[in-house]
Amino acid sequence: MENASRKWRFQVDSEPNKSINLSIYAVLDMIRQSLDKNDQRIVVPLGYGDPSIFPCYHTDVAAEDAIADAVRSAKFNSYSPSLGLPEARRAVAVHLSRDLPYSLSADDVYLTAGCVQGIQTVLTALSFCGPGANVLLPRPGFPIYEMRADFAHIETRHFNLLPERNWEVDLDAVEALADERTVALVIINPGNPCGSVYSREHLQKIAETASKLGIMVISDEVYANLTFGCNPFVPMGALSSIAPVVTLGSISKKWVVPGWRFGWIVLNDPHGILHQSRIVERIKSYITFTMVPATFIQAAIPQILETTKDDFFSRINNMLREAVDTCYEGVQEIPCISCPKKPEGSMFMIVKLDLSLLEGIEDDCEFCVQLAKEESVIILPGAAVGLKNWLRISFAIDIEALKEGIRRLKAFCQRHVRGTQA
Repeated sequence: MENASRKWRFQVDSEPNKSINLSIYAVLDMIRQSLDKNDQRIVVPLGYGDPSIFPCYHTDVAAEDAIADAVRSAKFNSYSPSLGLPEARRAVAVHLSRDLPYSLSADDVYLTAGCVQGIQTVLTALSFCGPGANVLLPRPGFPIYEMRADFAHIETRHFNLLPERNWEVDLDAVEALADERTVALVIINPGNPCGSVYSREHLQKIAETASKLGIMVISDEVYANLTFGCNPFVPMGALSSIAPVVTLGSISKKWVVPGWRFGWIVLNDPHGILHQSRIVERIKSYITFTMVPATFIQAAIPQILETTKDDFFSRINNMLREAVDTCYEGVQEIPCISCPKKPEGSMFMIVKLDLSLLEGIEDDCEFCVQLAKEESVIILPGAAVGLKNWLRISFAIDIEALKEGIRRLKAFCQRHVRGTQA
């Protein structure tokens, strides 16, 4: 009884940011619990950004061979250097330099256990900028940024992406939000959840705005080169002569191997601004006591990057192009759903719900719960990515499963249209 009434010193004083309770995994797990166990149909997963479960999205044999070679060599069963294997860092630098007007060095690259650890590392480094430091995040966006910023005690402020302008950054809003404690602007390109691919002209305007405000750009490029529209992918680092850029990336999406957990932080800093500000020092010190990717994965990276043929990436992009056409055309036939812009990259489409046309559906979360219960289709409510009463649909699945999912989605909406319920 004495222990139960005593206040222990490790009790947390403040409530966590609400975003912690809105992680994508937590929301999708909640929706999965609504599935009808008596429904014998296959569950169609339109809420997940992981197509690796489908045979058609199998990774390239060159990547598998590289992993097997590294493991069988028995040379990489030990700990790696704290900042990663030099040859892996060098290989990433060479690989990314192909799309840049200058050459990166191994010293510009820090290896992480996936892109999420890169987010965690950079935001932790920024927490040393002092009390009141804040970062500017896109809405809609990827909620991990809010969660990690909250743990790092960094304030977050949100600027809107503009659907009527192909989900470009509202740069006027960025300038209005920024103050003397703003330290960084985050962009996600190609976009999650919007499927946007920014033009070089828009990226230049972002860099110029960051330069005017005296802040860095954190460019999340985990979907780099997964493009199938008019705009080619341009890395933000190509504009780093205007403002310093920290690029986050991984092999998770491009090679369709999210479970391999290999990513990177890259410093695009030709003027040495990130070094002068000691951000680089903080990034290095943080990484030295966190987990780097498994040594054998690191050892395989040079072979993976050098031997994977272009036809593998072309095949993936062609499948995504067919899938986005199927998905876009399908949702066009559903009156209560509208898509402002056909995606040109990544694996996602975000669509708006017109709840005024539906009976008994209060918001996007209820829509997704009911859809799972009645049709065994999983879709992510837009609230999880910052847009209430929108939906994020992943089209990166087997094409026949996608067609079936869209068919069930259409049937669900027709069943709930006002005036059709008994």
